[in-house]
Amino acid sequence: MNEQKLTETHLTHGRKEEGSQKLIVTHLTRRQKHYIVCALYEGNRLLEVFAQPEEEETILGNIYVGRVKDLVKSLNAAFIEIAPGVCCYYPLEELRAPVFVKKINSPRLVQGDELYVQVERESIKTKPPKVTTNLNFTGKYLVLTTETHTLGISKKLNAAARTRLKSLLTDKKPPQFGVVVRTNGAHATEEELLSELAHLKDEAERLLQRAPYQTCFSCVKKQPAEFLKLLLELPFERLAEILTDDPALYQQMHSFLQENQPESLQKLSLYEDHLLSLAKCFSLEVRLEDALKERVWLKSGGYLIIQPTEALTVIDVNSGKSTGKKEVQAHYLKLNLEAAKEIAAQLRLRNLSGIIVVDFIDLKAESDRRQLMEELRRLTQSDPVPVQVVDMTKLNLVELTRKKKRKSLREIFL
Repeated sequence: MNEQKLTETHLTHGRKEEGSQKLIVTHLTRRQKHYIVCALYEGNRLLEVFAQPEEEETILGNIYVGRVKDLVKSLNAAFIEIAPGVCCYYPLEELRAPVFVKKINSPRLVQGDELYVQVERESIKTKPPKVTTNLNFTGKYLVLTTETHTLGISKKLNAAARTRLKSLLTDKKPPQFGVVVRTNGAHATEEELLSELAHLKDEAERLLQRAPYQTCFSCVKKQPAEFLKLLLELPFERLAEILTDDPALYQQMHSFLQENQPESLQKLSLYEDHLLSLAKCFSLEVRLEDALKERVWLKSGGYLIIQPTEALTVIDVNSGKSTGKKEVQAHYLKLNLEAAKEIAAQLRLRNLSGIIVVDFIDLKAESDRRQLMEELRRLTQSDPVPVQVVDMTKLNLVELTRKKKRKSLREIFL
């Protein structure tokens, strides 16, 4: 079978409906560094890429016994060691009801206190990792929290689903914990939700009860490998196939799904064509190279320039080869709307976060500017990571913020 036919076969195999998604998990070597890469496709479009250097282990989500090394009044923050020489940032305004392993005789948090902390953000450039004392226990449908005691429901769910879930869980939520219903919980049955809630509650209680017996710098809860965590994070009802070409990775995913999400086992496949690698079958290296370039071409002939800086990411919209001799403003609006669609896709693909400033082509009419902003907000709502479209200035500069969860592709590969 030639490369074109094989590619078409694997891009369509297992598709249950138009727009269904496919996750491939494979090894990739770039600049003599080895990675495990997870790539999420929808049709021919690469939506997201997650990569982890094979020789490095992520600490994101791990729970440690940390020791308060220093308190900085000017920052209203503490620096907590989770291992010798590994200091993490902890904002004191988040301090509510930490779980202490060892407490110095003081009503306040002081140097030398030992407590449970969970890593909620890895180090970014010169910034240290950030930790929280609001411990999270994550399942397929729910997240249990130790300091926030409210019931929260994913904002991505519609009003009917939110009402149903609220009525199911309001009286069942343990008073000493908080519960957040994830997007995947929309179609879960009452039995599935309550079973998972009981499991997470038991897990949290066992960990809290062991606190007095833990030693400093212990990792008391280690998250699964990144590629395994993704299996629970992705909306499994939209996932048609999970494909890997590595038998060891296949076995790990099989065991993980069997324990946590057995209904998805039928979607897991082992790719065994030795003539064409899985990465080449999906043009992964080419797509990845494109996702690291500054320039992104639009179908109209316009293009984006995406430039990350230390403080923020700047995206410039250019007309390029795109021309409109008549009704110039209508042409600019059309080009900006096309750019907005591509920007929403690039935010997710490149995993851009923090402050993002977009310089759109100037629009004179207030109605055009309003239409562009409404469309940008609509497009970014489908991003699994929270995006806030803040405002547009008179110079057509638009400010967005996107929550930081993982390192960007640029941070990982460049």
